[in-house]
Amino acid sequence: MRYQFEMTLRRAEGALVRVLGTTERRGFRPVSFEGDAHEGSDHWNLRMTVEGDRAAIALQGQLAKLYDCLSVEVSPCR
Repeated sequence: MRYQFEMTLRRAEGALVRVLGTTERRGFRPVSFEGDAHEGSDHWNLRMTVEGDRAAIALQGQLAKLYDCLSVEVSPCR
């Protein structure tokens, strides 16, 4: 099943690597990434689409525990 995650991250070195690592360790495969940062802001908006057989809530909870992750929302892809 495919899921889309909308996240707000701190603009910190290694933040994206931590998100990817957590995603793969939880058994999900990243399919696409899209992100943008607003000038003068220390936050980064990231949209990530993943595939996996597990429930998305498992990944959402783990991503929310990351220090650099300020918010995480998940929705199934159609």
